[in-house]
Amino acid sequence: LVSLREISLNTADRKTSESLVHISANGESRIYNKDQDMVQTLLTSIVKAYRFMDKELKMQVDVDCFCSGTTAVTMFKQGQHLVVGNIGDSRVVLGTRNKENKLVPFQLTEDLKPDVPAEAARIKRCRGRIFALRDEPGVARLWLPNHNSPGLAMARAFGDFCFKDFGLISVPDVSYRRLTEKDEFLVLATDGIWDVLTNEEVVEIVAKAPTRCTAGRALVEAAVRNWRWKFPTSKVDDCAVVCLFLDSKPDKLSTASFSVDKHISNGLTEPNTTSTSTPGSGTVSPELNGVEESTESTHS
Repeated sequence: LVSLREISLNTADRKTSESLVHISANGESRIYNKDQDMVQTLLTSIVKAYRFMDKELKMQVDVDCFCSGTTAVTMFKQGQHLVVGNIGDSRVVLGTRNKENKLVPFQLTEDLKPDVPAEAARIKRCRGRIFALRDEPGVARLWLPNHNSPGLAMARAFGDFCFKDFGLISVPDVSYRRLTEKDEFLVLATDGIWDVLTNEEVVEIVAKAPTRCTAGRALVEAAVRNWRWKFPTSKVDDCAVVCLFLDSKPDKLSTASFSVDKHISNGLTEPNTTSTSTPGSGTVSPELNGVEESTESTHS
């Protein structure tokens, strides 16, 4: 098994909960119940799977991933146990009831951007640079030591091997939550959704969807509309969503997923079924714009 000491987590800016447990940087977990061994195994397995995935990707001769890559967010549910792993800026948000029985969002992952303090410290130790371009002052990017291209808007990713010696890693941020009867659904989505919709808006859209199977489509369509309104001169970013609905009985669940490619013509979108891992990308490069299908707009 992979040593949990290899996991580096950044949770300072994330909400905390008694039922949300993280692995600390020194490998110590805070789970005090009879299920500790099982949960520990799940957390470790996600780390091992991410490492394996990155190695496999590097060996694929027909996939050019030297200057391109992807984010990932992965969820494993067994009974009331929920384990989440993520790299990059895809996100998992839980729709749950608060003490006033109001449906509210609870973010289970952190967007691992280059300017997150712990991520920035690692990147700088590895001689990577972090700065934002003049035309996108709010988007911090990871840059090579001596080149201003390409620039990556995340601190962890699969692929993008040109950055792997300069602070980019594929080790996931992992967390555990014990689900309760107040937890209603989970939304896994790429940053194309979160760039234009708040957590509150996402939870509201899912809750108001006429049926569970239309929730994912409703989210993507809302995101596309907001992209065209907020960034009319930019291409719509990759939007992929998986909605997982939790019944009162923890062993029962249903999912609805929908995605849309960034290239949309005449306002029409085509569905694309996804798994409970959602991919995304964040590389920008003058040499790659308009060439690589995985390249995001500069608002990623």
